[in-house]
Amino acid sequence: MKKDIHPDNYRLVAFKDMSNDDVFITKSTAASKETIEVDGVEYPLIKLEISRTSHPYYTGKVKLVDTAGRIDKFKSKYAKFKK
Repeated sequence: MKKDIHPDNYRLVAFKDMSNDDVFITKSTAASKETIEVDGVEYPLIKLEISRTSHPYYTGKVKLVDTAGRIDKFKSKYAKFKK
């Protein structure tokens, strides 16, 4: 391996899924101005919109999207421009 190409600032960081408040801790170099206390230890906090505990692929819960309603809305909105 090449020398001096890897970051030196690896540390434990808490990642929090904001959609379901799940927190997991892993090593990272991500910068953060916020902290969180987990089991009496304070960690830098990185907030996530989605993670393995809330993503539909991993949870098996698929959100139903009303595509027919979207198409009808689009057609009615732009019908006035049709000649």
